[in-house]
Amino acid sequence: MEHHHLFAHTPNPLNNQCVHVHLGPRSYTALVGRGLLANLGTMVSPHTGHPKLQGVKVAVVTDSNVGKLYAHTVMESLTAFGKQPVLIVVPAGENSKSLSYVEHILNEMASAGLDRGSFVVALGGGVIGDLAGFAASVYQRGIPYVQVPTTVLSQVDSSVGGKTGVNIKEAKNMVGSFHQPALVIADLATLDSLPKREWNSGFAEIIKHAAIKDPSLFEVIETVARGERDMLELIHRNVAIKAALVEADEFEETGLRATLNLGHTLGHAIEAEAGYGKLLHGEAISIGLNAATWLSWRRNTLSLSERKRVLEALTAFDLPLKLPEGMTTTDVLRRTRMDKKYEQGNVRFVLLNKLGRAFVSHDLTEADLIEALVHMNDA
Repeated sequence: MEHHHLFAHTPNPLNNQCVHVHLGPRSYTALVGRGLLANLGTMVSPHTGHPKLQGVKVAVVTDSNVGKLYAHTVMESLTAFGKQPVLIVVPAGENSKSLSYVEHILNEMASAGLDRGSFVVALGGGVIGDLAGFAASVYQRGIPYVQVPTTVLSQVDSSVGGKTGVNIKEAKNMVGSFHQPALVIADLATLDSLPKREWNSGFAEIIKHAAIKDPSLFEVIETVARGERDMLELIHRNVAIKAALVEADEFEETGLRATLNLGHTLGHAIEAEAGYGKLLHGEAISIGLNAATWLSWRRNTLSLSERKRVLEALTAFDLPLKLPEGMTTTDVLRRTRMDKKYEQGNVRFVLLNKLGRAFVSHDLTEADLIEALVHMNDA
């Protein structure tokens, strides 16, 4: 189900890149390029658009920061092609990724008269993508949605793969569903407005992809860190990595897709313990990657030079490697026990055999995790 015709009217087609995510009836296309927001209406219009996105009423869900920058362009483009969009804005930040804001979005959608033929546009970073995607997955038992990611992190990771969900007080992403988008539109121009800290945060996921699947990406990462290369190739290659793992294991049944969780078991626990929004997602994942590569090195599967290459890449983007001041290993372990990756008391933890080859270990103990948290900055 490849929708090449969707992009016949987008600007500079030679500078845009498509990744097709092949999932049978749930297949979709991710388009990466510049100047795409203004052409969103074309991609969902009755004549040139996606067959799942023919409804007239559209909910555009965004946050208070992104909305000021890009909502007008998206709303204008949708209106120009016969849609009736309603704008739903939530406060920027991780705290909006909650069940109370899901309820707010659903109420707004119902008040605007959205029906089963309608769809949602998630305009923003990972929080908005997860939140709006989850709302779409439960509204009238599921309606389509379009991911329009506006951060590095959401463009390379969370917008592709269909994982949606929200946080609860005790654990991150504990409530959610698998709901694949109908279309992903990654406009590189939106990255130009990112604060430096947000920009850097996204590189934790890029470095993770390089570590688990494609070590040659480290060379591209290093040139981007020096300001010598634009982002098109890097975003495109990362989307392709994510798409391939999703295609191979959509519902995390074989362990292949689970390798995307490298650094996330401890990273999510650290993020939740710090208090949502205190550490950015990528910052917490960076600390988790330090621990995961330390454990891989300790178990003699990852060489010290390979571990150092990961840490040097993280450091190049000013990402943290140590627990925040005042956070203890006891705090992190308590959070980790609530993670979905705990199965009947055993830790499901992603390690590296070498750069480019990740595997899921089921035999790590809490003592191993404590040792990693205590000693991960020693070598």
